[in-house]
Amino acid sequence: MSVYPFLGKDFFDALQGCGAVAPKTGWQPCHLETEQGWMPLYLRSHSRGEYVFDYSWAEAYHRHGLAYYPKLVTSIPFTPVTGPRWRGELSAASLWSGVKDRMAEHQASGWHLLFPDAAAREQLQELPLVSRQACHFRWLNRDYRDFEDFLGQFQSRKRKNLRKERRRVQEQGLTITRHHGDRISASDWAFFYQCYASAYLKRGQLPYLNEAFFSAVGERLSEQLMLVLARDGERPVAAALYFFDAECLYGRYWGCLEERDALHFELCYYQGIEFAIEQQLAAFDPGVQGEHKILRGFEPVITWSMHHLREPAFHRAIADFCREEAVHVQRYREEAMTLLPFRKGGGD
Repeated sequence: MSVYPFLGKDFFDALQGCGAVAPKTGWQPCHLETEQGWMPLYLRSHSRGEYVFDYSWAEAYHRHGLAYYPKLVTSIPFTPVTGPRWRGELSAASLWSGVKDRMAEHQASGWHLLFPDAAAREQLQELPLVSRQACHFRWLNRDYRDFEDFLGQFQSRKRKNLRKERRRVQEQGLTITRHHGDRISASDWAFFYQCYASAYLKRGQLPYLNEAFFSAVGERLSEQLMLVLARDGERPVAAALYFFDAECLYGRYWGCLEERDALHFELCYYQGIEFAIEQQLAAFDPGVQGEHKILRGFEPVITWSMHHLREPAFHRAIADFCREEAVHVQRYREEAMTLLPFRKGGGD
């Protein structure tokens, strides 16, 4: 049975080995390791690649003549998916003791635990941490037999719109294929990386990850990878890469070399839903942001982060901010729930 792919040694070795996670990129490893377990910990000189946005906190520190960076962060770099955040049997007491030692050693402004699962949050609930909420979108498998069974739960008009999107891909002469494990060839990887890098370059940014990273995970985590390719005849035009474990599919990276109508939805959402149903996975996390996911059956869910600021006044201010923010996040989720495409009461 496959386990959560983002906390294993192979994934972290790939990140560090390719140079994406290093002091020069603002991710200085100072992991917490004891006989009981291991937890990723980074000394950060900026907040890019975290997906929990604290730039206003850094600005407030600056206005008061204080340094927000360096800070300590426990996260999966560049990977905003909920899950466990340490391996082994680390107790809350030993974890907190280690974190406090690291904060003092590096004169860090605080510690930030990003996207912990419910078990981690429960274990740490007695620590002096502020909980912060956000709203992301997730597809939930309600024992669907196949994609048509899933669509059968939609309101009639919204079901027709989704089928129309999928037809548009076919009408453009595109062929979609899924590749799993060692069926992902070296040429597939080379093309995928072109697509991945192009998605960043189009926004005027350099990609976080390089070809060496994908080569490493392709070799070490092949059985937990699924690559979707779109071709026009023999010419590949777009790709999307997923990770998965025994419970969940994770949509992580996408890019295209040619813009095609509705292709992003097909590769990043519909192919993932089909795969999750076939593999009997309980959920599909397609990544952060994107309200367009709602009309395609992705439900709003609350995600969490936990924070401690060493400066007491700022810790209290952040606690107040997060309480007020949570009201707006919950209201947003409630409004998003009303926009889901599913039938109410079984009728069209």
